[in-house]
Amino acid sequence: MEPGKSYLNNIKALKSAILQSRYRAATLVNKELLTLYFAVGKFISVKVKEEKWGAKVLENLSNDLQNELPGLRGFSATNMKRMRLFFEAREEHFLISPPLTDQIQSIDLQDIKFSPSLTVQLEKSFINVSFTHHIEILQRTKSVDERIFYIQKTATEFWSLSTLKNHLDNQTFQKTGKLPNNFSKTISNDEIRQKALQTFKDEYLLDFINIEDADENDERVLESEIVHNVKKFLMSLGSDFAFIGNQYRLIVEEEEYFLDLLFFNRGLKCLVVFELKTGKFKPEYMGKMNFYLSALDEYIKQPHEQPSIGIILCKEKNNKVVEFSFRDFNKAMGVSTYKTSKVLPPAYKGLLPDVETLKKLMD
Repeated sequence: MEPGKSYLNNIKALKSAILQSRYRAATLVNKELLTLYFAVGKFISVKVKEEKWGAKVLENLSNDLQNELPGLRGFSATNMKRMRLFFEAREEHFLISPPLTDQIQSIDLQDIKFSPSLTVQLEKSFINVSFTHHIEILQRTKSVDERIFYIQKTATEFWSLSTLKNHLDNQTFQKTGKLPNNFSKTISNDEIRQKALQTFKDEYLLDFINIEDADENDERVLESEIVHNVKKFLMSLGSDFAFIGNQYRLIVEEEEYFLDLLFFNRGLKCLVVFELKTGKFKPEYMGKMNFYLSALDEYIKQPHEQPSIGIILCKEKNNKVVEFSFRDFNKAMGVSTYKTSKVLPPAYKGLLPDVETLKKLMD
């Protein structure tokens, strides 16, 4: 069956759009690629709705484009479905004038502009995020606020795709700003306080940790696993953290004290100490942390740096207990929990044997 005239015109229109994009930039810059994919996505969206295009048509379209432009990459049937998703999810943020019609012979990318609903900062972030990143965000998030959060973080902190996936797995958006803390009373600088609230999370996903049940009361085993995988731990923490060391030695009046993990955060301009607890949070942990922070600020902190911050990272916590425990301490502290890959999502529970059953099978 010979292709119809309308179909051949569609091929010409898409071919023209691709060539226009190539002519405008010898190497397709990201904004050019995004606008091209947005335009193609709109084109396909319209055809699906008006002419009932299905998967087979997109496969034929992809093959025919490849014949017209040998070596063309990025226009598989799957990728064109993603372009449609990209358009339909972002349609409200763009303006196209004049609108695409059945009679078009080309798709003019110069006519695609950002909508005034986007702030200048968000527009800048948007065009600095790759199409692959955008699709990952669209497929794994639902709310506009959540998508904006990951777009801005990806652009400003230069997240790779694997880093973005890690933060999506860790539900960074949901957990950022939820950390139980006493920052409102202990951090006087408004800017630093707001940064601190956005820096630390209520829960961290340490899916690189693999400790046996017998080791649950041994913080040194947990610490060893984190240090051994410190790069992955830094990815869990977020940007601007620099690792100083573990079992960091402090001397106070000729007595030695050792901090589990010590970092410096460039954005906050302060030392950050993590104390590891494999059990449930206890109020007495606060006194020890307050002491460590006082010693750090007295002996280690540089004059130009902000006061140190302490995070108690434990397996479990009761927020009301944490809230009461914060009272009457003058150092900035927070309490987070962690989970490891041993914790199965609810949908998988019952489908796989538990640890004890696996041990018995192996024995």
